[in-house]
Amino acid sequence: MINLRPVQSDDIDQLYVISLVTGDAGRDATGLHRDGRMIGHIYSVPYAVFSPETVFVAEDGEGVCGYIAGVFDTVAFEEKLEREWWPELRSRYPEPSGDTSTWNADQQRSFAIHYPKRVPAVLTDPFPAHVHMNLLPRTQGLGIGSALLDKWLSNARDKGVKGVHLGASMGNHSGIRFWASRGFTQLELPPELASPSTVWFGQYL
Repeated sequence: MINLRPVQSDDIDQLYVISLVTGDAGRDATGLHRDGRMIGHIYSVPYAVFSPETVFVAEDGEGVCGYIAGVFDTVAFEEKLEREWWPELRSRYPEPSGDTSTWNADQQRSFAIHYPKRVPAVLTDPFPAHVHMNLLPRTQGLGIGSALLDKWLSNARDKGVKGVHLGASMGNHSGIRFWASRGFTQLELPPELASPSTVWFGQYL
């Protein structure tokens, strides 16, 4: 039986695990990273720290097996991270240098910590909220993702959120199919803002 509930502080270690095991376009990124917590530093744990009311986890008999993390105000959250989250991590992880084509996965994540990409206004104006969601392989394809998403969107609607966006890795084909089947529309960004590795989606609430 699956229990969906708000995140708790003692779930944070498992958020790091799930982020790593799904961190390579939905596949296991364990072999890519020497520091297995870097993906969670960026995509899941700061949400649990700063906005636990907008993070839900799925729990089965073996423990927490998935999460959906997001915020209702992306711009305000980015500003909070700049003040209260990134500075300590930047002191821990050196900024990489040299030829970017030679960087390993840890160096690429470290660069993202030093220079986090701000979501452009063309996305945040119509879709101010955003989400990330990941499930361990043992629970994929069982409807848990849909249940987590429904819970998050219901919460957002209750709070008057007008729209939500997300970015999916171009290589995560099952993820792209999932979002497209759940009422999200693929968004076309201006060429100067588009990324060859990310597919953007949005949904009005």
